[in-house]
Amino acid sequence: MLTRRNLLFGVSGLAAVFALRWIYDISEARGSFEIERSDSDWRAMLTRAQFQVLRLHHTEPPGSSPLNHEKRKGTFACAGCALALFSSDTKFDSGTGWPSFYQPLAHAVGTRQDYALLIPRTEVHCRRCGGHLGHVFDDGPPPTGLRYCINGVALNFATTPAA
Repeated sequence: MLTRRNLLFGVSGLAAVFALRWIYDISEARGSFEIERSDSDWRAMLTRAQFQVLRLHHTEPPGSSPLNHEKRKGTFACAGCALALFSSDTKFDSGTGWPSFYQPLAHAVGTRQDYALLIPRTEVHCRRCGGHLGHVFDDGPPPTGLRYCINGVALNFATTPAA
């Protein structure tokens, strides 16, 4: 039953979640990485959507990235620092609405626990600039069984030159 008390609790609870998310966003966007820039420098070099995802840990809407349907051979790199992150050889269609990979390139990404939704998840970030990429889950295909669910806006794609 929807009562004034329940409504107020729901609104205040939601406000608390967003407040925690904001605190998390600000604190986790900072760190000790090979490439560090001020927020104003990041804002100047990234699009608004890229800044929100890479620096503030937001998530793009499912199905919004053209990279979700990218099938050419090539490399997916960090939109923040151009570090090569994933090979097209490890990309698969997860049906989730985000580009998915079963394995990153060696020494390309880092992970950490993410409690932004109050449920622990494993966040994936660029190991060089700390940019938030997405999350990794254990429901992927062989050979790793992992699904790196990555925001397309956090990536740039370059085709592999023909041999």
